[in-house]
Amino acid sequence: MIVPSDFEDRLIKQMHVHAAAHPRWGYRKIHHLLVDDGWAVNVKRIERLWRAEGLRVPPRRKNRPNGKGIGESSNSAWSRPALRPDHIWSYDFVALRTQDGRPLRLLNVVDEHTRKGVGFEVARAIGTRRVKSALERLFAEHGKPGLIRSDNGKEFTSAELVAWLTEQGVTAVQVAKASPQQNCYVERFNGIMRDECLDGELFHSVLEAKVVFGRYYDEYNNVRPHRGLGMMTPAAFDKTERARLASKDGGSE
Repeated sequence: MIVPSDFEDRLIKQMHVHAAAHPRWGYRKIHHLLVDDGWAVNVKRIERLWRAEGLRVPPRRKNRPNGKGIGESSNSAWSRPALRPDHIWSYDFVALRTQDGRPLRLLNVVDEHTRKGVGFEVARAIGTRRVKSALERLFAEHGKPGLIRSDNGKEFTSAELVAWLTEQGVTAVQVAKASPQQNCYVERFNGIMRDECLDGELFHSVLEAKVVFGRYYDEYNNVRPHRGLGMMTPAAFDKTERARLASKDGGSE
């Protein structure tokens, strides 16, 4: 059998993907995932590469119920409300699985003022760099918000991401620890999406999920009336708000 010259490089890359998605798993479990993916490798080779890459299962963290999170209640949606389109976006993850039991991770991004679904990212694993890549794409498509709100997930609080957002002129804030209600707009969006879309679908691949989610976003933004917007669609409300602000700015000149 002829092995491509880049075989081991691609194998290591996929090994890192699974390790990031399952930080409590060792090389034996990761080996099983790789075999399921179609990699013809034995566990000894994975052990060698695992150690060479410096991968290890981190020690268990002690439960610290009184530990202080990075966020605070002053960053909640009601303490810092969105006043106009693109003022504040919020984002959060939804955990899913394909029919074969493998994980899917969905990142939803919402404009809080218009309730519009700005966009999404879906993959087997989404870490800080993939979050950054998704935001780069959404910034290019829609412009940048003044502020982006999240929970205390490590993907959102990483120094790398926060520093990059600051460079973009976007302020990153986190709500109080274990207080998802303070990030209510994206939490509400996730709940509606799960009820109207996710719970009624069986996904076989990342590509299939991407197509389904794209259709749902289009329906949510352009067809589905929203009670919080006086039964307007998010897209219609967004258009109305931008026209109102443009008229106001024009009238003040």
